[in-house]
Amino acid sequence: MSVLEFPDGSSNDFPEGAVFFDVLSTLPRSVQKNAVAVKLDGDTHDLREEIDEDGSFVVITGSDSEALEVLRHSASHLMALAVKELYGDVIFGIGPAIQDGFYYDLKLDHTFTPDDLEKIEKKMEEIRKENPDFVRKTLSRDEAMEFFREENQPFKVELIEDLDAEEVTIYTLGSFTDLCAGPHVPDIRMVKAFKLLSVAGAYWRGDENREMFQRIYGTSFGSKTELEESLRRIEEAKKRDHRKLGSSMDLFNIYEEAGGGLVFWHPRGYTLRETIENYWKQKHREKGYDIIMTPHIARSDLWKQSGHYDYYRENMFVIKGDDEEEMVLKPMNCPYHILIYKRELRSYRDLPIRYAELGTVYRNERSGTLHGLLRVRGFTQDDAHIFCSPEQLDREIDKCFDLAHEILSDLGFSDYEVELSAHDPEKLDQYAGSREEWVAAENALRKAIEKRDLEYSKIEGEAVFYGPKIDLKLIDALGRGWQATTIQFDFNLPRRFDITYVNENNEKKYVYMIHRALLGSLERFIGCLTEHYAGKFPLWLAPVQVRILPVSEHQKEYAEECLAAMIKKGIRAEVDSRNEKLGYRIRAAEVDNIPYMIIVGDREIEEGMINIRSKSTGREGSLELEKFINDIVDEIEKKG
Repeated sequence: MSVLEFPDGSSNDFPEGAVFFDVLSTLPRSVQKNAVAVKLDGDTHDLREEIDEDGSFVVITGSDSEALEVLRHSASHLMALAVKELYGDVIFGIGPAIQDGFYYDLKLDHTFTPDDLEKIEKKMEEIRKENPDFVRKTLSRDEAMEFFREENQPFKVELIEDLDAEEVTIYTLGSFTDLCAGPHVPDIRMVKAFKLLSVAGAYWRGDENREMFQRIYGTSFGSKTELEESLRRIEEAKKRDHRKLGSSMDLFNIYEEAGGGLVFWHPRGYTLRETIENYWKQKHREKGYDIIMTPHIARSDLWKQSGHYDYYRENMFVIKGDDEEEMVLKPMNCPYHILIYKRELRSYRDLPIRYAELGTVYRNERSGTLHGLLRVRGFTQDDAHIFCSPEQLDREIDKCFDLAHEILSDLGFSDYEVELSAHDPEKLDQYAGSREEWVAAENALRKAIEKRDLEYSKIEGEAVFYGPKIDLKLIDALGRGWQATTIQFDFNLPRRFDITYVNENNEKKYVYMIHRALLGSLERFIGCLTEHYAGKFPLWLAPVQVRILPVSEHQKEYAEECLAAMIKKGIRAEVDSRNEKLGYRIRAAEVDNIPYMIIVGDREIEEGMINIRSKSTGREGSLELEKFINDIVDEIEKKG
């Protein structure tokens, strides 16, 4: 007998052998119709599962956020069944629900094309209308391995071998059976709004030394309207892809001759980057940071002392010098900043000390994970380390938040998702530092968030062993989240490097060390920024702010005079006097997302004026050059 408590405070008894479908039958018809799965004491269950314990019972309906994950997981099984029925012998990898949809990894002789995706979609719809049931079964570990061996599914066998469980569950939909914990929808007809999006290659378990699968990506929603809106956003995201815009606007490139994941900044791209760097340096100096610069390489002994050599070795580039001394291209900046701090004895009167660096680091990322500016092997962190006393914690974290908000707002972001990664209080022996240090650090982070009335998620047990942290995810123009700001405590490195200060009682104490990056990496942030603005950067960031277009060769001299006047005032301007029609050059400026075009003809020369076209407002008419320059300078200073 199991006793379930319902949200309204009532409870009911259910006999041994009852399943959650039986519970559903006691509830209103409207709930039964929309039920996707259930929760018992916070754990999600399939409606087909037996009830084997008491607990607090909640129905997950089609309007709940958790329902979408169940729907998408079920869609991946529906897709796998359609592929099996269409193409015969298929070896299956995994097929999970993911943030924006689902995928399944498939191994077969046939190579999928876009036409195949349409064919698979039609088959999915046919199967959906036939309405086969999901059948859930529990097997012993040995029974399950034997079953999948007979089905010629070696990767399912491998997954079971890696599970620490005596029993596993399998789900069968039509002729397709999968190793799966569930849950799945009670009726496959609930999967009614789906779309297959693309095909990509994927190594088994992300290991480039293992087998290659074809991965079909798809998405699914509870309604056709939601699906259509999602597909619209996907198309908009394609237009905003920073790789496409980076090429069309001539900002950057990654040359395979040099190697994947290494960014070459072209003149316009570097101008954008330099503008951000100069602004970043100005803001940090205003806030009391000392800006430093450290080498790109160091002896491996430094990384052994920091612990990176032992725990991060596979992601590091290790090289030998002529004298056989082992050197490492730096994967992080923190040990370098520590060396500078330790060059002299520090007093509590010296604290806080804030070092900031635009430090380029190198990480040996797998080639299959590289993606434009978002995942590279060489990137520049906007890194900072704060060394302070316990009494200074709250104020320093508060200042980090203020600076992050100021910089991100100026760059166009005002909406964030906030996560606080905290320690597991039951496993404190697994963390560096004392309980008092962890409590003080987490309180400082929490207070800084709550002071600003920000919603946040506190995730106990998610902190790394050396300290708690805050992560800010930027929300872009399409509502997507981008990892950016991290404020991270470190109780490990102060002990490894013996980083201390002398307090007011003349006692040596470990400093509190805060790692802090606001933009994350310049490469990733500029990729995010490009997609956020769709390449239409605000005037102060635009690589080229004004393009001057003489109508013909006769006005070129006047155009050059206008150019010189603008450059003198710090405006990034250029002249396009190519032997092309004016309409062609205007369209080129529009493709390049130039904020202002200045068109000069004989009339403008006679009147001493310029004719202005704005990217945002269109034709603005004639204006005196000096007035235009003053207006532009004012707009730039206001971060327009």
